Amino acid sequence: MRGMVASIEQVFGLPLRIVSNSGVSLASSTHEAPLCAMINEEPAGRRACGAIVSEVKRLRVTSSDGASHGCFTGARYRVVPIEYDGGTIGRAILGPYLPLSVESVPDTLLAIDGVDPARAAELLPHMARASEATAETVARHLVSVLDVILWSGHKALLTSKMHIASMRESYRELSQKNTALEQAYERQQELDKLKSNFLATISHELRTPLTSILGYSEMLVGGIAGELTGPQLDFVQIIHSKSDQLLKLIMSLLDLSKLESGTVMMRRSDVAIGAVLAEAASTVAPTATKKSVTLTVDAPGDLPLVLGDPERLRQVFVNLGENAIKFTPPSGTVQFIARQVATHADDGADDEPGMVLLAPLRQMVEVRVTDTGIGIPAPERDKVFDPFYQVDQSSTREHGGTGLGLSIVKRLVEAHHGTVHIEGNEPSGAVFVVRLPASRPSAPPSKAAISVRFA
Repeated sequence: MRGMVASIEQVFGLPLRIVSNSGVSLASSTHEAPLCAMINEEPAGRRACGAIVSEVKRLRVTSSDGASHGCFTGARYRVVPIEYDGGTIGRAILGPYLPLSVESVPDTLLAIDGVDPARAAELLPHMARASEATAETVARHLVSVLDVILWSGHKALLTSKMHIASMRESYRELSQKNTALEQAYERQQELDKLKSNFLATISHELRTPLTSILGYSEMLVGGIAGELTGPQLDFVQIIHSKSDQLLKLIMSLLDLSKLESGTVMMRRSDVAIGAVLAEAASTVAPTATKKSVTLTVDAPGDLPLVLGDPERLRQVFVNLGENAIKFTPPSGTVQFIARQVATHADDGADDEPGMVLLAPLRQMVEVRVTDTGIGIPAPERDKVFDPFYQVDQSSTREHGGTGLGLSIVKRLVEAHHGTVHIEGNEPSGAVFVVRLPASRPSAPPSKAAISVRFA
């Protein structure tokens, strides 16, 4: 607004002042006419000028075109109301300026005590001059300019307020959602902890009497309590078999609970993966033979050792072997194939792809567990590692299982700083790929090649 006032004075030579309804000056010209400066040097002149200024400020303006007010110097003031949104918010005061009709010092000026007529006559021509028509035109255009400025300013103010209100509301909603998410997360953590504790407690309480059932059933089968008839022996063997299945389920629940809570014990040492695979294959071989599934193990002798817990690694491949045999039809094949591979140290991380290429290579031992079963659909390959998840409930009822084995596999492999994933070859079968980091470079390879076949 100050720039507009200065521009009007520069273009038209007319002093301008913008005041609020309360009389506060919002913007004004800094130039004072020499004649006005001379008059203000005398006390009587200052009083007269002050009276004129007060009259101009109090001037009642009823028309949007403004009103004119005279001064004892012969000059005039034009007062224009500043209106917005149906109300007057201030006024613009043009002047003082001399009408073109004033050519000499008026008597009203000479009547002021202390005014030097000769000096007044000398300074009079230096006052701003304008016709009434020019003053009205300037005032009219001034009102138009002020309307645009006020509208733009009000629009910017409303936009700013709306933006601030919107941001405040968005922040409030985001804060509420964050609070709700934090509470839900804490509740979920609490529920997970309760679930793990519940599973651990129940599994432990079930394992104790179940061990007794297994022990007594073995003694009955062994004839310690007397010779059993054929049907009695069949019944006891069924009791023993089902109790053994239940014990395996309980042990799986205990393992899962320990893995989730981070309390599983690892006894790490240098492990020959070929020997672990041979032992795992011998464990699941009776199941494969009973189902007429061929089981093979192939591990070269130059494989590096793996730093890990041999019992936990055996559990990994027993679970993978049992899972493969379970979904492989008779006359099918399940294979354990081990080899050495080199991968980037950051392979599988979420870094930029280019950074992975710059990462150093590390030696890994890769074990592929393949079968010729029903395969795993692509959308399900990541989900099968979730606890209790089953790809197909109908196949679960047919083949049995609880969905814990693969979840335990994933957690045990990751506890060894390895990875496990499924390669896509559905529907011709499934390929589980386990990669474990090789032991320290100084550790010698296993040397003994493993090649086993169970048919």
